[in-house]
Amino acid sequence: MGTPAPLGLQGAYARGQRSNYDELRTKLLDVASGLLTTDGPESLTVRRIATESDCPTQVIYTMFGSKEGLAEALYLEGFERFRRRLETVPLRSDPLDYLAALGVAYRDAALAEPGYYSLMFERAIPGFVPSERARTLARAALNIFDRVIADCISAGHLVPTQPRRVADALWAAAQGALSLERAGHLQDSKTFETVTTATISSFLTRHG
Repeated sequence: MGTPAPLGLQGAYARGQRSNYDELRTKLLDVASGLLTTDGPESLTVRRIATESDCPTQVIYTMFGSKEGLAEALYLEGFERFRRRLETVPLRSDPLDYLAALGVAYRDAALAEPGYYSLMFERAIPGFVPSERARTLARAALNIFDRVIADCISAGHLVPTQPRRVADALWAAAQGALSLERAGHLQDSKTFETVTTATISSFLTRHG
């Protein structure tokens, strides 16, 4: 009977395997997102993604299960990327300033990840409907807005209300401006800044 490998080596091997898996998964999702942006949803076939990724089709089926599974993975990856970008925004001493900075980061994320964004918010894949679990996880990825809005309310900047009410209004304003900008109707960030600032202002207290 051989001597079992030290747990430290087993752990290192497991981490290496996981790292390789995560890298391949990210590559496949990025390829799919790029195809969605450049060639439309009809390009999202397992065979096409496998060819573009130089990866066996069976690996894609193993990771995602089906085309629908791939679409849901893209949907969740998009929100996860938004979450990571938002969390890199430096904290501000004033929560209202922090909220404004998060809005800028949100726009930057949307414009930097057009393929993911189109699937997250524009139904880029006809017939794809995220599961309830995916919707819950997606909304949780943006909970930083709810937390910072709650801080703004506690600091007396915003009127006492449910943070989600403010967050949803801000989200709607941001999405409207972004949709127009992505469609080429707006040439810069000025309208985005105007509508998001106006939305926040509508909840300001007199002393905000």
